[in-house]
Amino acid sequence: MNISGIKKITLLALAGIPAIAFAQDAKYTVQGKIGENNAPAKVYLEYRRKGKVVIDSVTLKDGKFEFTGVAGSSPNYADIAFNAKGTGVHDALDYRSIYLEPGVITVTTPDLLANAKVEGTKTNLENEKYQLAQKPINDAYKALEEKQKAATPEQQSSPEFVKQAKAEEKAIDDQSAATDKKFIKENPDSYISLNALESYAYSADYVDIEPLFNALSPAIKQTEAGKKFAERMPKLKAVALGAIAPEFAEADTSGKVINLSSFRGKYVLIDFWASWCGPCRRENPNVVQAYNHYKNQKFTILGVSLDRPNAKDKWLAAIHKDGLTWNHVSDLKFWDSKAAALYAVRGIPQNFLLDPNGKIIAKNLRGDDLEAKLAEIFGKI
Repeated sequence: MNISGIKKITLLALAGIPAIAFAQDAKYTVQGKIGENNAPAKVYLEYRRKGKVVIDSVTLKDGKFEFTGVAGSSPNYADIAFNAKGTGVHDALDYRSIYLEPGVITVTTPDLLANAKVEGTKTNLENEKYQLAQKPINDAYKALEEKQKAATPEQQSSPEFVKQAKAEEKAIDDQSAATDKKFIKENPDSYISLNALESYAYSADYVDIEPLFNALSPAIKQTEAGKKFAERMPKLKAVALGAIAPEFAEADTSGKVINLSSFRGKYVLIDFWASWCGPCRRENPNVVQAYNHYKNQKFTILGVSLDRPNAKDKWLAAIHKDGLTWNHVSDLKFWDSKAAALYAVRGIPQNFLLDPNGKIIAKNLRGDDLEAKLAEIFGKI
């Protein structure tokens, strides 16, 4: 899955989701101190406004910096980046996320922005609370990553080592989802809760998502982002467990249009992925293994790629390299994929398992979970 920051499951950049409406001339001030740094050290402020990326910069003096600007009509996700050489935001390795909104936002640290204390406005204070709740999870992901890096090549290829790593990763994933759910329930009037709901919705089913969204305050639900999430709810319901999978038709690798309904009579795994998606590529061996075990048992896979326009060659190359010998379709429209929109997919890898009648019986089966579900259906082979 695409990842924003350290947290493993973040669907998309959750930028520009408003919590309240502001006066058009409301201003923000971002001020702070990063150690005792001086020129050429610079700090950068990067955010999106009206669909465009905006980057501002300030040269540090005794570690101090300040940005001011018009806040716009709603809080806006932004990154502060520090570059000791002042050679540009893209060379910066030290980041901290904040939300631009009316008022004074203070960011201070004796060393790294990653360790900075953020004070000031409501949304930023709520975000600090959320980040604190997520810290044990981020630390667990870091520890797992370090453990895997420290392992010898022999250990890394050991089935026992791989199985244990997957189990540990799933446990952290479950902890992350539970933490998101708890934060949302305890903070129904927080803009950050809407962000957390975006993350939670990746792995949760409609029956779990609906009460959390309904419990959000009227003010949050009436924001632009709240209204957009409300618009997604019917789509999430349409792909809930027990629902008949929505029909779609797309061109395969040779240009032939394939209908989902043409696979009726078989168990079908609709697998959303892309050649550019690292987590998808790492998951592919598990999918290949499951396919090879059960492909003769009325089971098949329909791969739906979110590859970019004019990147058909990369899509085909990934299919070949990863040994994905099942049916594949794509409209090559990246995140504008019609099938992905139909299935409310905002993060990949993501999959849906259908029974022979087209009913969704499982979703987001990764690693051993896919193999276990198919063994439950067909018996162990």
